[in-house]
Amino acid sequence: MKKTMKRALSILLASTMAFGAMGCSKKQEQVVIYSNADDEAVDAMKKALDENGYKDKYIFQTFGTSELGGKILAEGNNLEADMITMSSYYIDSAQSQNQMFLDLTFDHKTLGEYPSFYTPITAQEGAIIVNTELIKSENLPMPACIKDLADPVYEGMISVTDISSSSTAWLLIQAVISAYGEEEGKQVLSQIFKNAGPHIESSGSGPIKKVRAGEVAVGFGLRHQAAADKASGLPIDFVDPREGNFSLTESIAVIDKKDKTNPLAMEMAQCIIQKGRTDLLKTYPLPVYEGETADDSAKSAYPKVFPEPLTVDLLKKHTDFSNSCK
Repeated sequence: MKKTMKRALSILLASTMAFGAMGCSKKQEQVVIYSNADDEAVDAMKKALDENGYKDKYIFQTFGTSELGGKILAEGNNLEADMITMSSYYIDSAQSQNQMFLDLTFDHKTLGEYPSFYTPITAQEGAIIVNTELIKSENLPMPACIKDLADPVYEGMISVTDISSSSTAWLLIQAVISAYGEEEGKQVLSQIFKNAGPHIESSGSGPIKKVRAGEVAVGFGLRHQAAADKASGLPIDFVDPREGNFSLTESIAVIDKKDKTNPLAMEMAQCIIQKGRTDLLKTYPLPVYEGETADDSAKSAYPKVFPEPLTVDLLKKHTDFSNSCK
């Protein structure tokens, strides 16, 4: 009897251990994805994965840009994630510092040149956003450029973002420094911040929300958001500033975890790019791949690229510049 019970317990223990091992194996097979993307982009990426055989095979976690940027710089390929979608300048800096990303192995024919270890999921441009009803009722002039926002006539009636918490603000800073240099640019930006007063937002969507609500007449934000509002019939318009429509890309990259690299991560990255771009373009309409097209509303008047490569070090320099203007 004792031998029978002992044998039964041994079988039960072995079965339990086997089941546990299966559970661990299943968990390890799930691809962990870290992302700083907006909800619309996350939804489009999840849809592409779910509809193409990867449902329940991944875990998606979102972070703020600076938080995720800090993690990838500090942790390198010890990051828990198998794949990230992130601001391209952070990926560049992390690769330079940590050599932590694999070369992509799938075909991705971009319109511009990008490194072998990442490829864009979205591109976003900045623009001046206007509440057409409020600007008329307040008898304010229609701005034509970012420098116009420094005019005291707009005091209390504009909203911008803080570069310390939102990369959208970097689109504004790049335009100011590129057009006016740091000396005159500091005067321009200081007066813009003075005009904004309590309307300096921590979120990139903060200014357009205040323009929609009629709390301010003018804001600086993402061009595609204003274009969507205008198309939906809201009293919103946008102005391409003469200083330039600067842009930022969000990209996808696969972590090089050596023998612990999850092979599904590269497959899922390919799926997101090749199957997800159709839905991504509905919200972020700038073409970044061969064969993609955009209607006229998605084509900015003054597309420009900052003369220096966008890196975390340059972001810090521009953040210090912006903070000195407050």
